[in-house]
Parts: sequence; structure tokens; C-alpha cells
Amino acid sequence: MENIIEVAGVSLMRDGKKLLSDIHWTVKKGEHWAVLGLNGSGKTTLLNMINGYIWPTKGSIKVLGKAFGKTSLPELRKSIGWVSSSIQERIPRTQLARDVVISGKYASIGLYEAVDAQDEEKALRLMEQLHCASLFSRAYEHCSQGERQKLLIARALMAEPRILILDEPCNGLDLFAREILLESVEELAKDKNGPTLVYVTHHPEEISPAFQKTLLIRNGEVFRQGRTSEMIEKQVLSRFFEHEIHVEWRGNRALFQVV
Repeated sequence: MENIIEVAGVSLMRDGKKLLSDIHWTVKKGEHWAVLGLNGSGKTTLLNMINGYIWPTKGSIKVLGKAFGKTSLPELRKSIGWVSSSIQERIPRTQLARDVVISGKYASIGLYEAVDAQDEEKALRLMEQLHCASLFSRAYEHCSQGERQKLLIARALMAEPRILILDEPCNGLDLFAREILLESVEELAKDKNGPTLVYVTHHPEEISPAFQKTLLIRNGEVFRQGRTSEMIEKQVLSRFFEHEIHVEWRGNRALFQVV
């Protein structure tokens, strides 16, 4: 089975401080992964490495079979979609939703290229897939936080990436907006022709059944990794968070309580 992401023995030192330590992680084709860790655990640093924005002090990285140091990273990034709050803050507020989505084709913040009917049709299809087609002609500034997140996911899909990284996509969403977004992510994960999904969060209740595997990262180290049902479990999470956690499964979702 093809490896989509290969991180082997990766460590990172900055100003005498170890930010990542001996990370081993492999994502295979057909797998969707959740990455769980508290703020400051090293999740974003690891993402930046996978995108080639940070170089490891030690170890090796391969993405889509391309070894870092032997491939063009700007070219490789065209195959990686990344949705994060930092991108949302840079979108021009008066831009129309459809143009926000279409800009993903050019990996630009703002749309500076001529748009043809084919681009608009593709943007509309993606927005329909994410249940936000009603926003097509609405200004970005008049979209809710949850709607903006859907637009950014559609924007990332516009370039037909092979990997889609969702970095804390539910930040700032209320309970209902969060569940609506998670349902859209579930549907995206069911698309056999869709990208490999990596969902990054510090809230374990956001990890839906779409993510068969979970990586637990703490203090820059891999705590455990494996099948989500084995990671999202009382004893494992209690040790991981260093606090007793009660876990109750209802259907395919887990509920959590700090004891």
C-alpha cells in the first residue's frame, strides 16, 4: 500500500530547546488520520514540516513518495491543501465567496486571475458538496465562522490536492456549527476519489468515525498512535492528559468528562 506521509526519526531543535523528538509516523493511502494534542504539543510544528516550511534537525520526511531534500517543495505543496485560521484571517473581507473558493486554484490570497465559466462551475460543485452553495454570491464578510470554514475547505479542494490538512477547523464554532462542519468532513472522507485527510485538534470529541487512525502527540513526542477506537479510550487518554478522563461511546462518537 502506498505511503502518503512518511516521517522517520524526526527531531527539531530551536534555540537549544527540543520542539520535536524522534517522531515516527506513516500515513498510508486510504487512511484518514486525526492528530490530537494540547496547545503547544508540537502539532503545528509537525504540520509545517510536512509542508516543507520547517526543516528537521534530524530524521527524514517523504510526502507522496517525494523525499525532502530531493524534490521541489513549492511544486509538492500544490498537492497539499491546508485549512487553518491563519488563512481565514488573510482573506479579503469584501471578496465574494465564489472567488474565495476559485482562488484556491491559484494558491493565492485574493483572486487576481481571469475567471472562466469552468472555474465557476467547479467552485459551485464543491460548495454544493459542502452544503454551502447558497453562499456563492455572498461577500465573505457576511458569512458566519462556520460558513467561512466550509469555504476554505472548498478553496483547498479547488486545486484537487492529494492531502487535505484541517488544522483546528472547529475553532470559534458553536456547538451546532461544529456538528454541521463535522458532518461535511464525514461526507468528504467517504469520497473514494477524495484526498487523504489529516484532522488536527486538541478536542477529542471532534474526532469522528471518518478518522480510522489517531496520533497522540505530547510535549513534542509521539505518546501513542493506532486505531482511533484504541486511542480514544479511558485509560489511554487519562495517561495522555495526565488527568482522569471518563469516556462514553454513544454510537460512533465519544463523549468526555474530566473526573
